[in-house]
Amino acid sequence: MKKEIHPNYRIATVTCSCGNTFQTKTTVGDLKVEICSKCHPFFTGTQKLIDSAGRVEKYYRRYGKSENKNENENQEKEIKK
Repeated sequence: MKKEIHPNYRIATVTCSCGNTFQTKTTVGDLKVEICSKCHPFFTGTQKLIDSAGRVEKYYRRYGKSENKNENENQEKEIKK
């Protein structure tokens, strides 16, 4: 390997907006991030699944099986209104 062509690989402190800090190695220097594993909803388990505007129920009303074909048509007309 050639000497003096590689960047310095040094210890850097990563600071999150939530206040969490940890150390890693980088060529850039100290880092500031907006979100980390301590405050991200996926890692903390506070992730919420939202059924916006009843999409599942709307699907079942529109495409669900019904014994009466006219009943399905009436439901489709109500949805389109």
